Amino acid sequence: MYTILIVDDSPMIVDVFVTMLERGGYRPITAFSGEECLKVLNTTPPDLVLLDIMMEPMDGWETLGKIKTNPETRDIPVLMLTAKPLTPEEANEYGTYIEDYILKPTTHHQLYEAIEHVLARRHSIAADIKRAREAGVDPGIVDEYERLSKSVDINRRLLKILETTYSIKDARAGMGEDITRAIKSMAASIRLQEERLNQVRTQFADLFEVR
Repeated sequence: MYTILIVDDSPMIVDVFVTMLERGGYRPITAFSGEECLKVLNTTPPDLVLLDIMMEPMDGWETLGKIKTNPETRDIPVLMLTAKPLTPEEANEYGTYIEDYILKPTTHHQLYEAIEHVLARRHSIAADIKRAREAGVDPGIVDEYERLSKSVDINRRLLKILETTYSIKDARAGMGEDITRAIKSMAASIRLQEERLNQVRTQFADLFEVR
């Protein structure tokens, strides 16, 4: 049973997510502020964190930064929970830190799907890395594979959220040039990352075949 830490300064919302997670077969634990979240992580490390963005005095982004700059907690996956639309700036600044971005209100299915996707991706990448190291793949290439595999998947999901939020394909949306440019730049960056990831995967495959 996976332990999921819910972090939100609204007791009502925390109760809703506790009920949803219990129904899904998870073990929920709770924190009602960024500060409390950091304390819980040091005493009861969960398998995953559901972190609300709009909290006071320490908001979710600041809390996320503290989680990911602490060597003891940085490997714990974090899903951001919020009713606030994601901005291109946030996607670029925090994309390397988060595992997904879930808009509230969310359904049971959407929540479970996001959690299982993150956990399955982590297990898959870990298995690939273990196999690559056993095959003698250069450590630098292995690290790059780990970073790119996670980054490409997360950024694809963030890009999809941005495109939906700002209706980039809808000419009637009247979206500002800055947002349009930022989203297109993100899409171009993802394509470059995908190309490099495919090159690394080819190197892995060649080495595995030799073995």
